[in-house]
Amino acid sequence: MQRQRIQRAAIGAPVVAMALVLAACSSSTTTGSGSGGSSLSGTLNGSGSTFQLAFQQSAIQQFKSIQSGITVNYGGGGSGKGRTDLASGVVNFAGSDSPIPPTETANFKGKTVLYFPVLLGPITMSYNLSGVSSLKLDAPTIANIFQGKIKTWNDPAIKALNPGTSLPSTPIALAVRSDSSGTTANFSLFLQTAEPSVWKLGSSSTISWPHSARAAQGNSGVAQVIKTTPGAIGYVDYADAKAAGLTYASVKNKSGNYIAPSTTSASAAGTTVTLAPDLTFHAVWSSNPQAYPITYQSWDLVFEKQSSSNNAKMLKAYIGYLIGDGQKLLDPLGYAPLPSNIDSKAKAQLDKIGS
Repeated sequence: MQRQRIQRAAIGAPVVAMALVLAACSSSTTTGSGSGGSSLSGTLNGSGSTFQLAFQQSAIQQFKSIQSGITVNYGGGGSGKGRTDLASGVVNFAGSDSPIPPTETANFKGKTVLYFPVLLGPITMSYNLSGVSSLKLDAPTIANIFQGKIKTWNDPAIKALNPGTSLPSTPIALAVRSDSSGTTANFSLFLQTAEPSVWKLGSSSTISWPHSARAAQGNSGVAQVIKTTPGAIGYVDYADAKAAGLTYASVKNKSGNYIAPSTTSASAAGTTVTLAPDLTFHAVWSSNPQAYPITYQSWDLVFEKQSSSNNAKMLKAYIGYLIGDGQKLLDPLGYAPLPSNIDSKAKAQLDKIGS
């Protein structure tokens, strides 16, 4: 399931090589560049967001050239698994595309969790429809597709958005996530925010989809379902959709413009977010006229108080790299870097990690 992610990391090899040079040049700098300021030794384990997976794989490789004594491991499994693993002490950090929901708060037993935003990216409306290479969709139509109310590709609602396009009578097959997923949480948040009177399934890491939906684990799993299922449509992050060679729709944004998913249109969405004091925010349904409307974000979550000073130092070094020089790895992998105002606040928060 991770094969496509690994392949994408390989595609970014020229950029990776450049990052190695940059990282080597900055190996004696501050924690903001990920050095930790001194040579450290130990292991950090993380899990969670599959949205982050290719970035983590690439960043781990480059970070090794800065801190050769630190081994970093990151497994996917979905945002929900990452939060569960962090709460239970299985990992040192968790990748999550959504904040800790109220239903999970008790799991953390009163411990303070720090949110470090690391990247932005679009959630594509990827589809498999022979002969249709260009498609436009809007929020109410997407809502009714994923609620099972629009069942065929030549439905009048889809035809009205795509005049001149020959749409077949092919049945629509929904491709969705089976795991507790930040991608699901943000996709459903988009629908809840944009069309609250139409969307009836709420916003959560897990959704009760129509029984006919085909569920798969991870973004790459959903991408594979779409690729192998004629008539399928699903929500997949841009990086995985590109890696799988999928076709995706342009989506009507808050300003009424049809915008294709890209790192540029995701960055545009990031310019209008409202940042909470704990650095949580959402980027869906942005008011920027150039923004892709289903843009989401991902954080790395760590406990403010660590079990040892060495763990605290290692986390400062690695998280500092992700929000420092590691940002240069994002664009070629299909992600958007953090807006400078968010990135600077994330860096300022590094000193809160202690023992």
